[in-house]
Amino acid sequence: MPADDIIRLAIFLLTLTLLIKPVGMHIYRVLTPNERTFLDPILKPIETRIYALCRIDTTKEQGWKGYLFSILGFSLISIVFTMILLGLQGYLPFNPENMAAPSWHLNLNVAISFMTNTNWQSYSGESTMSYLSQMAALTVQNFTSAAVGLATAAALVRGIARHAHTTIGNFWVDIVRIALYLLLPLSIVAATFLLAEGTPQNLKPYVKAETLEGGIQTIVQGPIASQEAIKLLGTNGGGFTNTNSAHPYENPTPLSNFLQLLMILLIPGGQIYYFGRCINDTKHAWCIFAALAVIFIAGTVLCTDCEIKGNPGWIKELIQGGNFEGKEARFGIFGSTLYTCATTAVSCGAVNCMHDSLTPIGGLVPMLNIQLSEVIFGGIGAGLYSVLIFVFLAIFIAGLIIGRTPEYLGKKIEAYDIKMTVFAIIPYVIIVHSFTAWACFTSWGQQGPLNGGPHGFSEILYAFSSCGANNGSAFAGLSSNSPFYNLTLAAVMLFGRFLVIAPVMALAGSLAEKKVHPKNAGSFPVSSPVFISLLAGVILLLGALTFLPPLTIGPIVEQFRMLKGTIFT
Repeated sequence: MPADDIIRLAIFLLTLTLLIKPVGMHIYRVLTPNERTFLDPILKPIETRIYALCRIDTTKEQGWKGYLFSILGFSLISIVFTMILLGLQGYLPFNPENMAAPSWHLNLNVAISFMTNTNWQSYSGESTMSYLSQMAALTVQNFTSAAVGLATAAALVRGIARHAHTTIGNFWVDIVRIALYLLLPLSIVAATFLLAEGTPQNLKPYVKAETLEGGIQTIVQGPIASQEAIKLLGTNGGGFTNTNSAHPYENPTPLSNFLQLLMILLIPGGQIYYFGRCINDTKHAWCIFAALAVIFIAGTVLCTDCEIKGNPGWIKELIQGGNFEGKEARFGIFGSTLYTCATTAVSCGAVNCMHDSLTPIGGLVPMLNIQLSEVIFGGIGAGLYSVLIFVFLAIFIAGLIIGRTPEYLGKKIEAYDIKMTVFAIIPYVIIVHSFTAWACFTSWGQQGPLNGGPHGFSEILYAFSSCGANNGSAFAGLSSNSPFYNLTLAAVMLFGRFLVIAPVMALAGSLAEKKVHPKNAGSFPVSSPVFISLLAGVILLLGALTFLPPLTIGPIVEQFRMLKGTIFT
């Protein structure tokens, strides 16, 4: 990497690191009973009124089963609400372009996509969704799905922090406080900044302009800034426009690009510090952050290096200075690769370049980021409980090495806990491999990729990996708006969300009931370089073992074929 790119990466990581503690402390105050925030004088009366209207008993906590059923019930209502609103889109107001309702299979896909915090889009936002659908359906789901994810993580954190308890919190209180005290204030600040940078926020009809060639260009308008803010802060990723954050309205300037990167990683990084504060061991939290940062930096450097070198050999003379295909000139190669790695390190899915145009190994990096269950900082909530799953697995392996019963923060990790840990990891691997194979061997699935050979396989693999991990970004080379892909991707999104949340809730309940044993000389040090190395190694090893075969026949084979002068169109 050039020296100036290294400096830019260092500045970005330093800025992020400095913001983690204050954001983490705010999350701690929001999710901890009897703690006050600086927003209480303004928002406390509103919070109290919401509880009264919804008849929420703030003094009553739930066990893990009650918490899980609340999540499932709320999610089901979210799907139904979104489908009804999108189905009636053609009859509802704030539809100046007279958008018709999407097809039934696209409607179902969109509802599940935004409910699961995936925001996979098999459609072009500016030509499919009315302003009301963008605001009342999609933007609202951006808030609620992110709140559900963070509430799930908070329940697991309470299970770890508490001892001899049968409850892990109140789901309804958690999502109200997360939305009201965390997501809404940050979104207002972010949307105001985007407005200042040039992002529109209006309800005007699209503008028609005549080009120099005499053609007609349609210029998008609409409530873009408000959706853009929560799409990034909530690690949602669904764009108002088809080109997402490559569009000058969604991402106007290099400064907005830098701050969008911070917005993507802000809460995911802060929630790691929140975890450390809850367990009274912030040093351990910083060790987790360090392990994830090492993986993130390695991926970013590799992806950037591949794009700067571009296509070698016979085609090199056609591309001077690197691979600029599919990238915004405003951001350049490093601004694009850093965004690519950040958005796939968490469950965001916002993009500012076309991943389909990355070099084979450059495209492997974001795909592998997703396939590592997006634990590299991770999305809101989902990333925290996913990385803690890997922490339990690392502790279990350490216990096997030294011949002791695994123990984490004074609690013994027993057979039931390991089973729940495995049940939280295995479903993702199975569904991605299974659905990818199904798509590759059926005529329905084969009609989707726009490219042949290993690149076409990568487009299919990326889609199911992205939806299974609730990321939502795409290689952009897959025609997925068909009954087959809309339904299979919707199923993968559901499995990827709830087949993880269910064992996580069971694990939270089990840990909350355990008693804490005092540390002794045989306790594994979880705040040491050894732990950092072990955690990073377990994450990478698990990803390498489970996804190396499909990655080999996809981007790795394509890389070797490219070196021999073969490209796939």
